[in-house]
Formats: sequence, structure tokens, C-alpha cells
Amino acid sequence: MSEKFDVVIIGSGPAGYVAAIKAAQLGLSTACVEEWVDDNDKVKLGGTCLNVGCIPSKALLDSSYKFAEARDHYDVHGITIKGASMDVPAMLKRKESIVNQLTGGIAGLFKHNGVTPVQGRGKVLSGGKVEVTDKDGNVSVLDAANTIIAAGSVPVTIPPAPVDNEYIVDSTGALEFTEVPKRLGVIGAGVIGLELGSVWGRLGSDVVMLEALDDFLPMMDTQISKETAKIFKKQGLDIRMGTRVTHAEVKDGQVEVSFTTADGDQVEQFDKLIVCVGRRPRTENLLASDSGVTLDERGFIYVNDFCATEAPHVFAVGDVVRGPMLAHKGSEEGVMVAERIAGKAVQLNYECIPSIIYTHPEVAAVGKTEQELKADGIEYKAGTFPFAASGRALAANDSDGLVKILADAKTDRILGCHIVGPSAADLVQQVAIAMEFGSSAEDLALMVFGHPTLSEAVHEAALAVDGHAIHVANRKKRK
Repeated sequence: MSEKFDVVIIGSGPAGYVAAIKAAQLGLSTACVEEWVDDNDKVKLGGTCLNVGCIPSKALLDSSYKFAEARDHYDVHGITIKGASMDVPAMLKRKESIVNQLTGGIAGLFKHNGVTPVQGRGKVLSGGKVEVTDKDGNVSVLDAANTIIAAGSVPVTIPPAPVDNEYIVDSTGALEFTEVPKRLGVIGAGVIGLELGSVWGRLGSDVVMLEALDDFLPMMDTQISKETAKIFKKQGLDIRMGTRVTHAEVKDGQVEVSFTTADGDQVEQFDKLIVCVGRRPRTENLLASDSGVTLDERGFIYVNDFCATEAPHVFAVGDVVRGPMLAHKGSEEGVMVAERIAGKAVQLNYECIPSIIYTHPEVAAVGKTEQELKADGIEYKAGTFPFAASGRALAANDSDGLVKILADAKTDRILGCHIVGPSAADLVQQVAIAMEFGSSAEDLALMVFGHPTLSEAVHEAALAVDGHAIHVANRKKRK
């Protein structure tokens, strides 16, 4: 007989493990199926985010940033450090320690909340069944009153640059370099490419980023994208737009990359090449032909606004469904689904989900961009404030960037916030909270912000929406 559960979840990344914990907290018998195993052949929880994505990359970003600050910028504070060097193996060891602490923490939370971890690859069958194939090839079946698919995503591969996990690597391999490449090529100047390029660039790599698109960070507000590009150029990242890679191969311990630009065909050599051109939903061998779950033309699982698939009592959340591939988006979808299974009428506000690039300075956004508002014919007002006018940012020697707030021209309701600058990830959340409560720009402008803080930049941008900024000259309103 198969084991019976109220909820069976496939995948233990941020979408899956959060859904599992919430379901168990709501009194539902819950199992979470995860394919990954650790060095001891035990199930390893946390998915891509905790093991080879969000968390390890942020560990390397922080370590590399501290090193670059000590090497290049502490002198402005009167601190002299001679001969600063980076012990790359020690940096990697710290990263692994953080990963193990957090993945172990999930295991502890599963035990505390009564979630049953199941090692194996899950597959959705018809009739409320989930097939599990463990690491040894043994097959079992779980009886699920409800199934939540949270299988995550995998890096996109491209034929011109086949990954060999030594010289040509994907985003996972780029977290494991044991020494700093002298010259590093990065295919893709999106979120992942910028973060990984920043890590190794800070540590001394000559980083060249090859991006096929003509526009830099097109999903961001255009003003923020342009400002970000200027900052990264000043940092030494060589970002080449409109550059299409046609071939890459290893020759004599170097990666020879052929690419095409407006100037014609070119060839350059790199010590390592990172391929990070995006991610795709991990849906191969996930669904039986009669499961009733359907995929769209891009391979994403089709769901409605509440993450329900077309199969009864089968849901899908996170990277396998529509929308941005963000860990926090998947987590909240997991919570929503668990709550709805338990009979609670909750829903997720997709308009207030922030997006973040963890470079330095950080880039963060929530809501509509200026170009989206123009395209939709929405009349709006904009207020900006530069960190160069922030006392706190100047005191920290961290004053690149700006805050931008967009509000409806008639109602003054906040429609979006876009930031490049110090602590942008945390600052944008303040505006996300305001937007969730339907706040106006005036609401933020009337609030008292602590001084001196970086948050004051948000306050001043809100004031600037109506030309009332105090610490920067206001734009004259058009008549």
C-alpha cells in the first residue's frame, strides 16, 4: 500500500519547503519529495536557492565586496591596509558552512513541524498519486489528497557554448572556482551574470560580459538601467551589448569564444567562460501523460491566479509557473496554496513583489516602470532623489545611484519604485509595503524618517513626486 498524505510537495526549494512547513502548521499531514542528496546519501533540502543559487552567491558577493573595499576604498576612512589578499578556498569554505547551516535548519524545521522528507525524484500521476524514484532506482508511490509541484528551474544551455564544468561552466560551476581567473568571459548580462561577474571582478578578474540584447537590463526602469550601466562601467565591468556568441571551444587551456557584433565577427580568449543566459522550468519527466497537468509553449505549468493546475487538487508554484523566477515569489505562492488547501480564501498580490540584483550597489524595483506606464497610457508623476545628496550615504562613502518613485497623476497612488544604490533591496521593501496598503506618494512624504538614514532617500523621492523635495532642487512642473 502507498503512504497517504493530505499534501505531497515535489521540490524542497523556497517554494516547496515553505509550502510544506505552512501546510503542516495548518494541521495537514505533509510529505516533501526532494531528489538531491548530500555526501552521506541523505536527502538534502533547500533546492537551488540554498544550495547553488541565492544563498551561496550572496555569500561570495559579500566576501568579495569586503575584500574589494579593504583593498581599494578603506584609505578614504583613514584605514591603511597593505598587501590585502583573498584566500579563495577559505571563501568557498565559508560559503559551504552557510549553506550547510541553512539546509540543516530546514531539516530541523521539518522535524519540528512534522513534515516527512522523502528522498527521490517525484512524478505526478493521475488520480492523486505521486511516484517517487529514489537514488538507488527504487520506485514507490505516495497517495496525495493534494499535490503541490515546486520542482524549480535549471540553467538554460546554448549549443554554441556547451558546458564542460571545467572551462565552460554554468552558474553553479561559477560558484566553485578555486582560483581567480585572470580573464573571465560571461555570456549574459542579466541578473545572474552581473552578480557572478561582480564576484570575480572584485577579486581581480578582467571580466567581459557578452550580451545578445541591445538594451541593458530591459526589465528595469530605463533611467535606472542607464544609471546602473554607468556605475558598472566605472567599476571596470566590460559589458558589451548586441553581442551574439556563435561558438566556444577549449584550446590549450583557454576558452576561445567567437561572437558577432555590429562591427562584424570577432574572437577572444578567456581563462573561464560562464554561461548564464537564463533559467527554464524543471518539468522534464515530471508529469505522467495522463496527469491532467498541462504545459504552455515555454514549458511552464499552466495555472490560474491561485496556482491551481487543470488537474483536480494539483497545484504548482515557484519557477515552474508564470511570472518572475524569484525565491520570495515562490515562497508566498507556496503559503497561499497551503492556506487555500486548508480552506482559507487568500490570494497573492503580484503587483507588489520586489525584484533585486545583489550587485553593489544593489538594484531593486517594485511595481510599474516608467516605460510600462507610458505604454499603457497611464498618466503619472515621477520623483527622484540621488544618494549623492544623502548625508548617510556620503558618510559611508557609498553614494552612487538614486531612488525613483512613480505615482498616478490623478490619485497620487504609488505605482512603482526603482532604486540603484546602497541597501536598495531593503529600501524598496518599504515602498512595497506602502503599495500593499494602497498608499499615495503623499502618505510617504508625510511620514517621519529617521536621520541620518538611507531611508531618507525614499522620503525625499516621495516628496519630489509633487515638487516638494527639501534636500535637492525640484524639477519645474510642466504647464
